[in-house]
Amino acid sequence: MKSQFFFEIFAITIFVFTIPAFAQKEPVRVACIGNSITYGFGIKDRAKTYPHQLGDLLGKNYIVKNFGVSGRTMLKKGDYPYWKENAFKEALAFKPQIVIICLGTNDSKPWNWKYGDEFYSDYTSMVKVFRNNGNPEIFVSYCPPAFSHKYSISDSVIHYQVIPLVDSVRKELHTKLIDFYDKMKNDSSMFFDGIHPDAKGAGVMAKIADNAIREYPFDLKKSSNKNK
Repeated sequence: MKSQFFFEIFAITIFVFTIPAFAQKEPVRVACIGNSITYGFGIKDRAKTYPHQLGDLLGKNYIVKNFGVSGRTMLKKGDYPYWKENAFKEALAFKPQIVIICLGTNDSKPWNWKYGDEFYSDYTSMVKVFRNNGNPEIFVSYCPPAFSHKYSISDSVIHYQVIPLVDSVRKELHTKLIDFYDKMKNDSSMFFDGIHPDAKGAGVMAKIADNAIREYPFDLKKSSNKNK
């Protein structure tokens, strides 16, 4: 009887200590969609881009990938639509569970914004494409302010036209929001050319995104059930 008792205790001990190994969650996949601001134009140390710094803040339970491409637009009729990029296909193949979309800065250029009446429909289309790809949590973003007219980017268009349309997408499709605009409107010193944040500014973006994500605790189990 004694030997059986000790065998049972041993078996229970092994079982209890084995459970955590099987219970460990796989990292949550986060895709950062955007233009040169997301890519990190002008930031030589790639570990200082906003997506990379966001990954550092979120920690080992998340994998954050940078799918930013310089100069790209949300508008399908823009000069360089994000829709046509390999990065877009790669982001979908990544099967993200969280998607952060930060596009609109290049759309504000006059030759792009002449198609501005299609911005809302193109934005909603992108959200739907990602939702049909595993139903991830979507965060739409107010892009950062433009502190100069460099590259023909218009802060007025961003503030008074792009952002309200992004907000309409948020309300209509019930997405989450990351506000890079209002939270960085006093940070012009961190934008080395008035448009692109430096490493410090990218760090501020990462903190804003990190805070937004943490407001909505991610349930991996729930997401896995959605994807079945």
